[in-house]
Amino acid sequence: MNIIQKQNDDPIKILIESIIMGIKEKKGEGIAIMDMRNIKNTIVDYFIICSGNSDTHIDSISNAIDEFVFQHIQKYPYSKEGTQTKEWILIDYLDVIVHIFKKERRIFYALENLWGDATIDYIK
Repeated sequence: MNIIQKQNDDPIKILIESIIMGIKEKKGEGIAIMDMRNIKNTIVDYFIICSGNSDTHIDSISNAIDEFVFQHIQKYPYSKEGTQTKEWILIDYLDVIVHIFKKERRIFYALENLWGDATIDYIK
């Protein structure tokens, strides 16, 4: 994905593209973008989900996301959780929440199934 920021570009689209670039930079796996906008009572527009193979891998994906987002839109996350245990790191950008799972945890929590009404795009 190319980040070409024009004045008319949607800031959420640019945020999502920056997040995906960070995930791909560190070879995150199973990237899914869940569009939550048509689900009643959700407080977020998008979930982005990916998996990593180890604590170090998950941590490096998280750091790459932070770097790419700041590089492209000068935005810090509103909050970040799970950096101590590294089983499931959640990065909250308010309109977009990123979930970085260890593979086993992603299967266990199955967010794609839990939010089955969301439109899901898988990124290769």
